[in-house]
Amino acid sequence: MTVARITEIKASSTKSFDDAIKEGVARAAKTLENVKAAWVASQEVVVNGKGTITEYRVLLKVTFILKE
Repeated sequence: MTVARITEIKASSTKSFDDAIKEGVARAAKTLENVKAAWVASQEVVVNGKGTITEYRVLLKVTFILKE
């Protein structure tokens, strides 16, 4: 029997949402074994006082398989 767990992580990038997702999944894979999937639960941007986006953030739900 396989048992999976889901954990939430927040990742950010100054480049794009896509980059934030890639960075978040890569970082999760360093700590968690058997990462199998991830999905974006939410997205947000940080905006400076002039209306320019300075940071892209994603909340990821990461699925990984627990060891037996």
